[in-house]
Amino acid sequence: MRRTIFKSKIHRATVTHADLHYEGSVTIDEDLMSAAGIWEYEAVHIWNITRGTRLQTYAVKGESGSGIICINGAAAHLNKPGDLVILATFAEMDEAEARAHTPKVVLVDAANRPVARDAVEVPGPARRVTA
Repeated sequence: MRRTIFKSKIHRATVTHADLHYEGSVTIDEDLMSAAGIWEYEAVHIWNITRGTRLQTYAVKGESGSGIICINGAAAHLNKPGDLVILATFAEMDEAEARAHTPKVVLVDAANRPVARDAVEVPGPARRVTA
C-alpha cells in the first residue's frame, strides 16, 4: 500500500507579492525551493496563517536569494503581501520509504531567508524556542 506522506515545508514565510493576473502558481525563491526539496511545477499546499485559508497550486522558481513568495492567479484573492504562510509538499511512498523518510522543514526569517534547513517538527501545544 502507498501512503501520502508529508515531504517538506517552508514554515512561516512572508508573502511578498500577490499577482491576480498571472495564470496561476506560487513563485518561490529558488534557494528556498532547493532547501525544502521542492521541484519546479511540484504541487504545493499554501496554508495562510494570517487568514486561515488553505489551497493547493504548483511551484515556479523565483530569483535566487530574492526571498520572493508571490501568490499568483486566483489564489491572490486569498493571500496578500505581508501574510504569513506555510508552503508544504507531500509525496506518495510505500511503507519502507515512509518509515525511512524524514521531512525537510525550512524555517525562515521575516525576509524569507533560511534560518534552519533541517528543523524538527515541534508538536502542539509546545512552542519552538526562538532567540
